[in-house]
Amino acid sequence: MLSLDRRAIVAGIAAGLAQVAANPLMAQTVSQTPAEPAPHFGFEDVLKRAREIGTAPFEANPPPLPDALARLDFDSWRDIRFRRDKALLGTEGGPFRMEMFHLGHIYPRPVTVNVIREGIATPVPYAANLFDYGRNKIDKPLPLNLGFAGFRLLYPLNRPEVLDEVAAFLGASYFRFLGRRQRYGLSARGLAVGAGSPGEEFPFFREFWIETPGPLAERVTIYALLDGASVTGAYRFDLYPGAETVLEVSATLFPRRTDFKLGLAPLTSMFFTSQNDRRFSDDFRPELHDSDGLLIHSSTGEWIWRPLRNPMQPEVSAFLDKGVQGFGLLQRDRVFEDYQDLDLGYELRPSYWIEPKGDWGEGRVELVELPTQDETNDNIVASWVPNAAVEVGKPLAVAYTVTASLNLARLSPGGRVTKTYQTQARALGSKEVASPGSRRFIIDFSGGDLAYYATDPALVQVVPTSTNGHITRSFLVPNPHINGFRAAIDVELPAGQSTDLRAFLKSGNKALTETWTFPWKAPG
Repeated sequence: MLSLDRRAIVAGIAAGLAQVAANPLMAQTVSQTPAEPAPHFGFEDVLKRAREIGTAPFEANPPPLPDALARLDFDSWRDIRFRRDKALLGTEGGPFRMEMFHLGHIYPRPVTVNVIREGIATPVPYAANLFDYGRNKIDKPLPLNLGFAGFRLLYPLNRPEVLDEVAAFLGASYFRFLGRRQRYGLSARGLAVGAGSPGEEFPFFREFWIETPGPLAERVTIYALLDGASVTGAYRFDLYPGAETVLEVSATLFPRRTDFKLGLAPLTSMFFTSQNDRRFSDDFRPELHDSDGLLIHSSTGEWIWRPLRNPMQPEVSAFLDKGVQGFGLLQRDRVFEDYQDLDLGYELRPSYWIEPKGDWGEGRVELVELPTQDETNDNIVASWVPNAAVEVGKPLAVAYTVTASLNLARLSPGGRVTKTYQTQARALGSKEVASPGSRRFIIDFSGGDLAYYATDPALVQVVPTSTNGHITRSFLVPNPHINGFRAAIDVELPAGQSTDLRAFLKSGNKALTETWTFPWKAPG
């Protein structure tokens, strides 16, 4: 391969210009026959494709899988592995590699994966010898045009000499990625359509293009074509691996119709049980969740923390805002003893934080919580739902960054909620009888300036509010175990009614913490 340094290129350009100046005839010839730029595949090409398929009928059903693949259960499908020696993207000597996922099990829809090298996009052809099928016995040859379920990217994330999985795009518009020392937990999606409703749609990425990174590349660029019954879209992802891996997302959407709820920058997670929800206690593990709360940075600068729940029935919470500054599903509990799971490592599941680029206008951060009977289901969705209705023929452009981190404490500068508990609204050991429509909520706050005020706790007070019913009692005590404070709030409601609780700590007119918020329904 030829190697040219910058000085050689500049010298060559200067010499060429000197020849042109010395020879008027040559200058005339050059001006009359300019060289055509070499083709280079990029985002504009994906935009064109998204616009075109948006005007064509939507094809909902993928072609049927061969029987041998359709019968695979999860363990059998997972036993099919891409051969490491066949990995792509290594032709330029860069740090990234790419491997494919095989079709089968719950992944029946083939996607086309292209590699861009020197501006030219070339599809990766399916071949059975790309995979090790493990214990699976495939009796008949698989079709040559079978395609792939998705792909994953490898990078020396944790050790310079070891390639780790850093990102994966698999299933519908789902993708997930990792920073250093992290384990997969929650996922992101390209788009949510009608999240939480019985008619929810799942748009899917039907084609990808991955640029071949150079030898010193610190990022990899991925283009994706989204298709769905309600909307198509062109996406660009720029992935920057590191201790906190950052994904920059740019998308242009083309609505096929107008009557649907659009969820931008959606995050999907699992919440089964925790200290604030102990309905499922027949397990030696105290807590089971990929995320334990939703954090919102509002346009007014307020930080709002909403602990997650596993509700009895589907519930949707909305946080109205104009120009939200950020939101994310966070895993704040990083203590192994709170999970006691040696295999799954819940304390190492990343938090994902969304930061919009530009003004997203009026809308709401919407949180969907679905009931689940075990830890295998993703039952949490958070996304931004704009107020403005989409219009057919009017593209919608959106851009944002997603950060994967084990420690996002830097986000909210004040004190943060570390734990939420609930119990009977009475003093322990007393003969006081709590009414059926009452409940006590206990909130631990830590960080910010709270350790400073711990020496004079009288300067700090809890500010609780309720949208319904009334707060019968509240108190605040120092919590030296977390260098912070523990607040307690007793609320009373008529049977069967609901309320939204809020609380924060302040000193004088200065807010010391983020705002804790929690919905509660009185039994009956």
